[in-house]
Amino acid sequence: MSDITKDQIVEAQQAWGDGIVRIAKAHTDGENFEQVARDHIETLYGYAQGPVLFKPTLAAEAQFRSSFEGALSYFVATNNECPEDKGFAIKGWTAVRFENVDIITSGSTAMAMGNYFFTTPEGDEVKVEYSFGYALDADGNVRINLHHSSMPYAP
Repeated sequence: MSDITKDQIVEAQQAWGDGIVRIAKAHTDGENFEQVARDHIETLYGYAQGPVLFKPTLAAEAQFRSSFEGALSYFVATNNECPEDKGFAIKGWTAVRFENVDIITSGSTAMAMGNYFFTTPEGDEVKVEYSFGYALDADGNVRINLHHSSMPYAP
């Protein structure tokens, strides 16, 4: 298996952000946003390859989402998996951009940490802190196996 590269991580981050915007647009346009979310998770996350550690930003009761259905609930809240979910990806986001503090690669795995910014329909940006882990699957595709995000500390 080949080594993962920083460029692959940046591409995966772009795909993740584009996917969130695609889910939001499908929801706004009255399209099958749940299927768009399913495709997003299947394409970018490693649930089919093994364990995924997922701690979404806006989750308090079901803090960790170790299953595909838990992730789907967080993104679109259509499957009643976690009653607290409101559908993070259907809030109308129009853009997502990553600012990495650093990306560390090691063989077929990588970690990235920094801030990502979600643009609201009104054009404002919401800053969220993240740590993501990545691994190459058997076909050499980058898969997310760790996703932790939180709101910045407000003293």
